[in-house]
Amino acid sequence: MTFPCSGCKTECASELLGTYLLVVIGPASVVVAPLVGFPSPLDALAFVGLVFAGTVGSVILLFGRLSGAHVNPAVSLANLASGRLRKDLFLPYVLFQTAGSLLAGLSLLAAVGPLGGSTSLGSTKLAGGVSPLDGAVLEAVGTFFLSVSALSAPSLLRGSPKQAALVGSTLFLLILAIGPLTGASLNPARSLGPSVFSGYYSDQLVYLVGPLVGGGSAGLLFRTLQKRRGRTLPAVCVC
Repeated sequence: MTFPCSGCKTECASELLGTYLLVVIGPASVVVAPLVGFPSPLDALAFVGLVFAGTVGSVILLFGRLSGAHVNPAVSLANLASGRLRKDLFLPYVLFQTAGSLLAGLSLLAAVGPLGGSTSLGSTKLAGGVSPLDGAVLEAVGTFFLSVSALSAPSLLRGSPKQAALVGSTLFLLILAIGPLTGASLNPARSLGPSVFSGYYSDQLVYLVGPLVGGGSAGLLFRTLQKRRGRTLPAVCVC
């Protein structure tokens, strides 16, 4: 039996480190926001959105050429379904994204544990009155648009900075729209680490099922549209 990523160490290391950075920095902003004393909840939400968007954009700039900088199992599923990711890379990507998320959760516990009690280390939570089904639908819809943005960026824009700006801006707008209702995870890895190390497990299935459904749907739609246009999708492979 061979190690799942023995032939793609650079890509796997990229996904691990990129996911780690996202899940450390993003949820840390959720922990810090209540302590800053923003004038309104909207200001706090915008702060969190900007931190997440900036982190995702930076990760794309740093690791995009190495692995595609998915840092999100749902985006990896979207790339797989669209034909942009080789089948043998999907499982290693998800495994290392998961590892990065768990390491980030441990780091959050060590760094901001005493401060993160009320936010459960920045865990994603459903707002009062939002049912798990409604939350899963919102997460699926949001992840669908985020995945479409990530899949379309290389075709629409030239240059990593513009692509990073598109994906980051999309994430920022989605956080403003969905954040007050579900926390706008849109990424199973983003929710996993803080949840595990804070012990907050309520409704966490929402943040697994919703994003995966949204990402998979976006990938299938993207593949169908590309086939109708008679274009061949390049597979993500820099091994």
